[in-house]
Amino acid sequence: MDCNKWPKVVNALLLLTTVVSFFACTETLESEKVVYTNNFSDLNLEGFENGKLFIFQNDTVAGYYHNEEIAVNITGLPSHNLLKITLEILIHDTWDGNSPDGVGGPDQWFFGVDNEEIFRTTFSNTPCEFTYCLYQSYPETYTKTNRPKTGAIQTNMPGLCLFGAIPNYTTRYSISKIVEHSNPSTRIYMNTDLVSKNSPDPLCDESWSLAEVTVEALTLK
Repeated sequence: MDCNKWPKVVNALLLLTTVVSFFACTETLESEKVVYTNNFSDLNLEGFENGKLFIFQNDTVAGYYHNEEIAVNITGLPSHNLLKITLEILIHDTWDGNSPDGVGGPDQWFFGVDNEEIFRTTFSNTPCEFTYCLYQSYPETYTKTNRPKTGAIQTNMPGLCLFGAIPNYTTRYSISKIVEHSNPSTRIYMNTDLVSKNSPDPLCDESWSLAEVTVEALTLK
């Protein structure tokens, strides 16, 4: 390396160190507490709107849904300024990701907190070949482009209805977001904008389920 370049390198490293130190000193996680968690193993749907249960692959989950809003209401939250929300969801059958045809897609899933949408994305369960691939947005927001099943935590499960006997047609994802929040109660809602104009039974064609939800109250100062 050209020795004359060393001062610039050193200065850049010092600046980076200063920036990191500033944020590390000014933002401290003072408390974190799990205020709600539910994997539905005890058949508990307290606080849920449009809650319903069924067994999928020997697990009890909430679902299954097609363009139906569900929500969980949580009260009595401790003092906090952030919520960390983790949702484990199952994507069933023929989701077509970012397909722009308006007949089979795009297939969007989204969730929000109180009256604010937090995250909207698409999922694709279609096989991705060299000549044909229906891409999804997850783990990014719609309309980003990623290969089907990107970011999944499990992909080897059979479908639920239309592809119930075929492996790899249910995909499991864990979605975690941190949002600003300070109220003593919250409503977390989830829904889809699924397009199934070419299906006589949209619910059987593509649906989703909620396998687990965990909410943590954080105080960051």
